[in-house]
This record gives sequence, C-alpha cells and structure tokens, in this order.
Amino acid sequence: MVDPPMIRQRYPGEFFLGFSRDALGLLVKAARDHGDACCFRVGPYRAYLLNHPDLVQDFFSQLQNFQKEPALQITRTVLGDGLLTSEGDYHKKQRQLIQPAFHRQRIASYASIMVEKALALSQKWREGQTLDINEEMMHLALSIVGKSLFGVNLEEEAAEIDEALGTAMAVFKEWMYRPFPTFWAQWPFPKTLRVRKARKSLDSKIFGMIARHRQRGVDNGDLLSMMLFTEDAGGPMTDEQVRDEAMTLLLAGHETVGNALTYTWYLLSQNPEAEARLHTELDSVLGGRSPTLEDVPKLPYTEMVFAESMRLLPPAWALGYLALRDVRIGGYDIPKGAVVNVVQYLLHRDPRFWEEPEKFKPERFSPEAKAGRPRFAYFPFGGGSRQCIGESFAWMEGVLALATLARHWAPRPVAGYKLELFPSITMRPKHGMPMVLHRCS
Repeated sequence: MVDPPMIRQRYPGEFFLGFSRDALGLLVKAARDHGDACCFRVGPYRAYLLNHPDLVQDFFSQLQNFQKEPALQITRTVLGDGLLTSEGDYHKKQRQLIQPAFHRQRIASYASIMVEKALALSQKWREGQTLDINEEMMHLALSIVGKSLFGVNLEEEAAEIDEALGTAMAVFKEWMYRPFPTFWAQWPFPKTLRVRKARKSLDSKIFGMIARHRQRGVDNGDLLSMMLFTEDAGGPMTDEQVRDEAMTLLLAGHETVGNALTYTWYLLSQNPEAEARLHTELDSVLGGRSPTLEDVPKLPYTEMVFAESMRLLPPAWALGYLALRDVRIGGYDIPKGAVVNVVQYLLHRDPRFWEEPEKFKPERFSPEAKAGRPRFAYFPFGGGSRQCIGESFAWMEGVLALATLARHWAPRPVAGYKLELFPSITMRPKHGMPMVLHRCS
C-alpha cells in the first residue's frame, strides 16, 4: 500500500478540536506542509486530503466507489433522502427524474424571473441604507428558486426559512467535528431539539406547497409539478419523497448563489478597478435597461467577476466521501472505510495554479486563462456523477442578478467590518455582511 504522509496527533482528539475551532486554518496548514496529499486520524476514521487537480479528477472519475461521508449524513435530519444525501440506484433514479427541470431550454425560461426578483429588490433599496447584504442575497436567491422551480412566491416566508436553515447549519457545524456525528442527531439534546424545531418550520412550508399543488391537480410545468405528477415504474413520488427533494433544492439552490453574491459585493467593494470595469461593461451592453437572457453571453466580465468570487470564497468549500471498497487514486491506495476530502477553498488558492492567488483578478477567467489551467484547479460545483445538478441555473442567476443590481448600486461595508468565515455544510459569513447602500452615479 502506498500512503501519503501521515499527520500525527500530538494528543488524542487534536484534529476534532482543531476542526471545530478553525477547520480552514487546519486544512490550509496541512496543504502547505504536505503538498499533494496527506492523511490523518479523525476519531474512528482514516482521513485523506487530496490537494492536486489530477488527484481530484481521478477521484471524481471513481465516485461509484464512494458515498457521502458520515458527517454529511447528519443533514438528513433536515433534508431527508434528497439528492444531496441519497445514494446508489435511488439517487440515480431521482436525479434522472429531476434533470429535465435543468435542461438548457427550461433554464432559459427562468431568466425573466431572476431579473424580475432582482429588480424588485433594487427598487426597495434606498441611498444610505444599512442592510445585511448576506440576508438580502439569501432572500433574493430563495425567492428566485421558489418562483422558478416551485411556482410559488416565498418573499414573505424567506426570513423564517433562512432562520431555520441558519439554525440547522450552526448545529451541523458542531456535530460535523465531533466523534460519531450521527449520534448527536439521534438523541434529544438541546441542540437536537433546535434542529427538530427548524425542520418542523421548514416542513410546514414545503408540505403546504405540496398540498396546494395537489389540490389544483394541474401540472404547471414547474419542478414541483413534475415531481408530483410524473410516474415511473414505481408509481408517483410520495409527498415525503417530494418533500425531501424540494427541501434539498431549496437549500442548495439558495445557499450557493446567495452566499456567492454576498461575497461578490464584498470583493467588489475592496477592488475599485474591477468594480469600475464591471460598471463600464453594464453601461455599454445594457444602456440603462434591465438585462435579459440574450445579454448573458454579452456580459463576459460580469461572469468573470462572479467566477472569481467563487474562487476566493467558494460557498461549497469542501467535499467529503467515504470509501465503500479499496480504491487507488493517483497512485495512492485508499482503504475501504476511509474518508476522502477534496477542498475547493485550498485548490482555488493554490499558487501552483493561480498567480497571486489571494488577489481578486476576474481576468483569470478569460477563455485563454482558463485553457491554461488544469480542469480541477477550479470546481465550485463539484464534479463527476454528483456534480451540482443546478450549476447552469446558478451561473445564469449569478450573472443576471449581479447585472440587475450593480447597474444601480455599489454597497460598501460598514466602518470597522471584518469578514470572518463560518465553514459548515456551506460557507457563510460568520457575522453576516452589514453594508451601506450607495447609488451608482
């Protein structure tokens, strides 16, 4: 067996403690000290960190030999058996059922909803107003997912939904870095009860949507209708199955884009030259009007800004999988039962593949620059058979929402604000993102 370097613990439980206190810092140090790969003990698991694009590519090509790591299974307490947590044939069947909602033609029809929701938000904002931009972007992304995928307006319920998801995320972060994470989710500890309360709140919204769709009995052409009224050899999906998939898509569909837009505003505020170039493109292409689907390919710098934001601060910051059998990845033998981690946050900042990696430089994503990098130096939406099903949806949403809002607004952080990251299942800003709204001249 060929093993990468083993990081020895100085005392029992060192890595659990280190991950709970500063997961990003621990992983950054491991990558800096050990290069392409290393391994360490985390409780009962032997964990491998793969930190080279070629290793990541080889890993993604063998996902049939893995399932989601135990720490992620705790999300089932809220998500159930949706696309994020389900495995094997069931996952494949559900993905095939949901895939048509994300086909190119269907995604194109969502463009007007994305612009409409972003424009409505822009018209509510006021010069000099101080807002939590993270909250605003999460609510915007949730309203877009609600209307485009489920045919419902969620604006009035957005705060309650986001609060429930935020509660679950905070508890999940604690459970992830404890021994036997699923244990904590099964017993009525105080924080377990908080998660159950959050799920109850979310269930009331999801089952309410399902009941209203069933009552109408008409296929409206949205994803929820598709799940409710499409039958396969096993018959129609039950309300519980529909609930699990809807809950997963609500979480994934608004967490990624909402946080990515949040970080984009912050990074633009710190990089005036990039912000000026963005406004120049928007003025040139749009000429004072709102963007449309046809404008997306005409806004390459806007897309580059969004891409660079997800490079520096990827909302989906790490992936972990449990080996179901012995496998070999890039010359390393991974034993059955080991956990393999690939971390976007590390590879997106690796100086071997990114010149001045800490700087915000959207030009990195010009076609020429992308062609000169390994495929998996950048993978904000994962890869392989479990690559995010909504990636195309997210790219279009990010470009259109940013173009719509940046035409009028240039938010600035409040005085003294310091960005701190909260890496849980996704990576949120720890203390939100308080910003002051300024109109563009």
